[in-house]
Amino acid sequence: MSRASEIANNVWLGSTADIRYDMERKHKWGVFIEACDLAQMPLPETLTDLLEMADHSSEQLFLEFPGSGTISPASWSGVDVDGIIDTCRWIYAIANGEQTDEECHDADGDHRMMTPMQRQPRKVLIHCTDGYTETSLLGLAYLMFAETLTVHDAWIKMHTEKNRNFFAYDKDLAFLRFIEHKLLEAAVNDRNQRLEQPKPSPPEWLYRMDGSLPSRILPYMYLGNLLHANNCGLLQAVGIRRVLSIGEEVSWSQEERRAYGEDNVMTLSDLQDNGCDPLDHQFRRCLKFIGLFPPLNYPCT
Repeated sequence: MSRASEIANNVWLGSTADIRYDMERKHKWGVFIEACDLAQMPLPETLTDLLEMADHSSEQLFLEFPGSGTISPASWSGVDVDGIIDTCRWIYAIANGEQTDEECHDADGDHRMMTPMQRQPRKVLIHCTDGYTETSLLGLAYLMFAETLTVHDAWIKMHTEKNRNFFAYDKDLAFLRFIEHKLLEAAVNDRNQRLEQPKPSPPEWLYRMDGSLPSRILPYMYLGNLLHANNCGLLQAVGIRRVLSIGEEVSWSQEERRAYGEDNVMTLSDLQDNGCDPLDHQFRRCLKFIGLFPPLNYPCT
């Protein structure tokens, strides 16, 4: 289970258990967004009502949002596209105390005018049961919106600079690539910025990934599948510099092997993932390659 961490100003990703641990008001979250499989895309009027409540009440706010992997290409619609953009816009306004206009009457009570009002920023927790899976779609979309990032930049920044582990599906990757330009355009328009000229084509590794990254199980060690291992560009982007493959040969080009360094790739071809092959005689060899074992005085087997 992942511990809550801040991914943007006043916006956190965490687990549902963090709500209980917040009883001491350590973080003082004012808004809780639960990402779950059965949730529907928030309606515009729902977001408007909650925003008004935030302006006039100090009570905690609660919202649901569709979990990662629930929006498939076959069901993409304007409701989904507008819904996720509206939700990101709503979170940004809540988290940053974005100025709004309040309608009121003049002294005579017969003329309406718009009076600037500074909203009090609130801390937002986007949560799910494991704090790792269902929140990924909204978390990545919001990071793109808040920091004007492309899809591939958001994936890498969330993992490296934000130091946040997450799991996204191929459906999430496809959906965010589909709405990328519209999402970024909405972000810059809201802030009276200019959308930069289109960047070069996305990196080649983006087309070869399924949405997920290798799992970081220790600060220096990852656990991944063969698809991850064969995506050399992705490994380099997240900072993985050595690859230990068990029973499967990586399919890298000669150019990729030279760039990575032959000494940084090791394959155990005599050990199969069948539940029967013994592991003990391979430990020294693997640990030495990883760098966790002192040099041996006799050849490794």
